[in-house]
Amino acid sequence: MSGLPFLRGRFFIARHGETVFNAAGRMQGDAMDTPLTRAGFAQADAMGEGLAHFLGDGSRPAHLWASPYGRALQTLAIVCEHIGEDWHRARRDARLSEINVGGWGGRSYAEIIAEQGDIMDRSVGLFAVRPPEGEWYDEIAARLTSWLGQHGSDDGDKLVIMHGMSSRVLRGLMTGLGADARWGAPIAPSLPQGSMVMIEDGVERVIHLGAGHAPA
Repeated sequence: MSGLPFLRGRFFIARHGETVFNAAGRMQGDAMDTPLTRAGFAQADAMGEGLAHFLGDGSRPAHLWASPYGRALQTLAIVCEHIGEDWHRARRDARLSEINVGGWGGRSYAEIIAEQGDIMDRSVGLFAVRPPEGEWYDEIAARLTSWLGQHGSDDGDKLVIMHGMSSRVLRGLMTGLGADARWGAPIAPSLPQGSMVMIEDGVERVIHLGAGHAPA
């Protein structure tokens, strides 16, 4: 069961599709406008098809949520087409944003690693060091806990389009994982880019497994 017993309904949580920054190996973090690639559009299409198949002719999400970044909103628009929803009724919330990478923003992973060594823990797909002037996982958990506290008890199902690292924290919170001492937050296992899960009563089920490989 979830450690957040006030949550109601099913939560469909998805990573956006691949972006031009992902394809180029660049840090995007809180970059507002990094559009989807053709692969990213295909991933969003596949998620939308998977969700439509899962829902069948039954209910549709009562609430549409997205990170305010363009890549999440583009992905949401495509998913909405598949399930017959109106993209314009979606709400945006900065608390659903990706990890803020501070001074790394816009730079390539290769360039940063050449300067200071490997910044990733490859075994879990997370940053091993805090981004300069950026954010850490406990801060992501705090903002997502705030979002859940405000909207998690709303009646009805919720579709949430967000990002790689921040969605792992949200999934960890919702499935009742304990906080990992190294990261200071509960973090769910990584899923490929373009993946969607459903969480209900603290139990996670994969709706669509994506084909992307970018860390965030």
